[in-house]
Amino acid sequence: MANAIITVKIMPDSPEVDLAKVEEEAKKTIAELAGEGETKTEIEPVAFGLKAVKIIFVMDEAKGSPDPIAEKITQIEGVNSAEITDVRRAIG
Repeated sequence: MANAIITVKIMPDSPEVDLAKVEEEAKKTIAELAGEGETKTEIEPVAFGLKAVKIIFVMDEAKGSPDPIAEKITQIEGVNSAEITDVRRAIG
């Protein structure tokens, strides 16, 4: 099977949440469930000082749906929600 490029958008509970810590914990979760691979992180301003963390990572399609990854990221302290916003098949 091919690889998929997944984007997960993580919303913190408040603007005071340490986004670096959330990013680190989320990357650990992704590595556990999707396997080690390349990741890219973006911080996206939302509103009133609140920022979202977007992590783009590669996952083998054979592992199934990425939804369990988002569910597990939601359990990280300081995370309000995690949503899979994009899934694309990698070419090449």
